[in-house]
Amino acid sequence: MTTTVNGPATSADPGTGTGPAAARPVPLTRCYRFELVKLVSQWRIRLVLLACWLAPALFVAAVSRQSSLPVDTLFGRWMHASGWAGPLVVLGFSGIWALPLLTSLVAGDVFAAEDRLGTWRHLLVAVRSPRRIFVSKALASLTVILLLVAGLVVSGIAGGLLAVGNHPLVGLDGHLLPAGDAAATVLLAWACVLAPTLALAALGLLGSVTLGRSPMGLLLPALVALATQLLQMLPLPVGVRLALPGYAFTAWNGLFTRPGQHGPLLIGIVVALLWAVTATALAYLHFVRRDFTGTGDDGSPRRALLGGALPLAGLLAASVAVVTATTTAQGSGIGQDEVQRSVATAFAHLYRQQTGQLHRPDVTEEQLRTTAACTKGGVADGVSGPGNDWRCVVTWHLPDVAATGSAVYQLDVAPDGRYMADGDGPKQVNGYFLVRTPTGDTPNPLWQFDGNVALLGTEKG
Repeated sequence: MTTTVNGPATSADPGTGTGPAAARPVPLTRCYRFELVKLVSQWRIRLVLLACWLAPALFVAAVSRQSSLPVDTLFGRWMHASGWAGPLVVLGFSGIWALPLLTSLVAGDVFAAEDRLGTWRHLLVAVRSPRRIFVSKALASLTVILLLVAGLVVSGIAGGLLAVGNHPLVGLDGHLLPAGDAAATVLLAWACVLAPTLALAALGLLGSVTLGRSPMGLLLPALVALATQLLQMLPLPVGVRLALPGYAFTAWNGLFTRPGQHGPLLIGIVVALLWAVTATALAYLHFVRRDFTGTGDDGSPRRALLGGALPLAGLLAASVAVVTATTTAQGSGIGQDEVQRSVATAFAHLYRQQTGQLHRPDVTEEQLRTTAACTKGGVADGVSGPGNDWRCVVTWHLPDVAATGSAVYQLDVAPDGRYMADGDGPKQVNGYFLVRTPTGDTPNPLWQFDGNVALLGTEKG
């Protein structure tokens, strides 16, 4: 296929200067290698690659050696106990900050750089195919982004295993994942966040194409990620929350419960992939239709609005409508029954861990018959929604013991369903952060723990 750029196609082969091969576009593999070399040769990309392959390991190893842990971060309280907690802490940070910034740096600048340098005519004359230029740039950007993500994964895991060891990991419902299961689940969680990462990368391509040399194209993925994070902090309806393109950055939490809360995660992945495909297609259409013969057509706000923002807004509205119509959850999805079920399940699992620490006779969850009665703001019935005013009284039974045990927890439930339960007595159960064991004092698993409410309310604990 022959593409005419700024005049009729030349009959000279740029490699030899002559021959009919001048009418054929350069093979895609050569274009891809060329674009990949251009990206990797940039000093900032090399520095970021080095940081992604080294910084997580150093961070996890350093934090795991300290007495104070980031307990406000998911799985941060378990960094002393398992080497698999460290890469999950890195994953939580990456979903909020690192991955949006990395996609902006790579995909958000891959087309705009040619506008700033004024090299489009030279590139098009050499390659002779706008389609192959787009595909090669998109594939080169994807390759670099995958290398960055792989560095975060490998480095975080290496730091955790070297500093702490290959030990079992406590899940978000208190059950213990053996080391092999923890490894597989951690890798699966990282694989799940590739979908929203691809969506941000596609938005970067779209912004780079439609906005040209404007810095807004470079910032677009980070701005969209920031906007979705702010929305996730609001008490949105479940249908709106699950339809946001970045929801899978937090929905991987559901992999660490038993049974797994897979419904919200699968919806988040599908929505993110739809955004990735749509944004990439829009970027491709804008690029192949662009007039490269002029010097001023390097992006316009009107084109970005009509060809980018409005179609994506339509996709968001359609996603909200479909998700709302196909899920049964109402409101925020954080209901009284769901909170009570999650707290009771987590407490039962963690109680068994404390029993093992104290070398008491083992009991099963069925024998404990754990239940939780939760109120919100002093209201006992029909309460729902996020907030830090949840209070739960957990009760359980021991075999051959007539008395019923009870413990009180104060809950801070986030809008996305994650909560932190803080023990409020009795002291011998959950009122102190250490328990005295035959081998010495050890962290009390019932003092504080993290949990996750099933927003769709379909999983039974």
